[in-house]
Amino acid sequence: MIEIRKGQAPADLSRDEFSVRYRASFVDPAFRTEDASIARLEAIAWDAYTEGRKCPFTQKAGPGYADPDYDLSTEWVETKQRLAEAQRVWGDATTRSRVLVICGSARNDGTCPGENSKTFRLTGIVRESLERDGIEVDFLDLSLLTSEYGRKIFPCKGCVSTAMPLCHWPCSCYPNHALDQTNDWMAEIYERWTAAHAVIIVSPVYWYQSPAPLKLMIDRLVCADGGNADPTSTSGKKPAKAKELEMAGWDYPQHLAGRVYGVIVHGDVAGIEDSRRALCEWFDWMGFIGAGADARLDRFIGYFEPYATSHETLDRDEAVQEETRNVARSVAKAVDELRSGRLQAAQPKLSRPRPK
Repeated sequence: MIEIRKGQAPADLSRDEFSVRYRASFVDPAFRTEDASIARLEAIAWDAYTEGRKCPFTQKAGPGYADPDYDLSTEWVETKQRLAEAQRVWGDATTRSRVLVICGSARNDGTCPGENSKTFRLTGIVRESLERDGIEVDFLDLSLLTSEYGRKIFPCKGCVSTAMPLCHWPCSCYPNHALDQTNDWMAEIYERWTAAHAVIIVSPVYWYQSPAPLKLMIDRLVCADGGNADPTSTSGKKPAKAKELEMAGWDYPQHLAGRVYGVIVHGDVAGIEDSRRALCEWFDWMGFIGAGADARLDRFIGYFEPYATSHETLDRDEAVQEETRNVARSVAKAVDELRSGRLQAAQPKLSRPRPK
């Protein structure tokens, strides 16, 4: 049996420490009239924490699972059912072609910056072009993480690095009610990726990398590439069972393979090529189909020019605007070819000598 390594987990919070953290959400003086109510709610939250009530709502897995008697999270089951329906609609040839357009910037004018992002403006160009081609656009603005109340994407916990079968599709790490890790946006985002015939990511460069909201989403999509659709096979999160399954031979199912992609990355000093390349290679790894060279764009907007005038620079750069339209046009064409059966992934389905 493979050794399970331990020793990193923090000690449980003391009751006083828990109280400080819990009450941090209620420091506004307006809450003082409800201090007694807050204390009662805190006591309930403390019980959930000490008892480890990750999933307060469960149901028997039932037929089709390795362990039909296992108590699955009802919230996870509902998410999986929505993904199954989205996959069914995706495969229905009578539906309109659907493209998920993602604004990867953390910036918008609804909070501290006070001004919208160039990324948002570029997604507008993409959306207009796709809609002219009769495509249904699903717009996902990740900047809502910084500007909308209660909007959250929790970080990936790296279950896959223990063993691939421990990473469930969809992710079962969240919600975790005992740790107040709830209202996770990814449950909805998984559904939107599944329903899409293509995905276009538009992203700026933040310090040579993708912005934090985009990277959070990307990390949480690891379960789409090799994830285990049956949490009962690992009795939830049992490392030993997951390692045993992986060593017996895991097939690494690609749950989102066969969709088209396009990428637009912009910056003002450096990092655009590396960021664009990383995003494209990530899509390739997941089994997505590139829409051609014109659908992979990286451009500087105002190279080493002032930040203050960057929107005016984009106004003048009609070439970048047209190249952005070409990304959308390329993806629209590839989606049409894919759904008509004239396009498929170029790479053959080969057995990997070193699966990962």
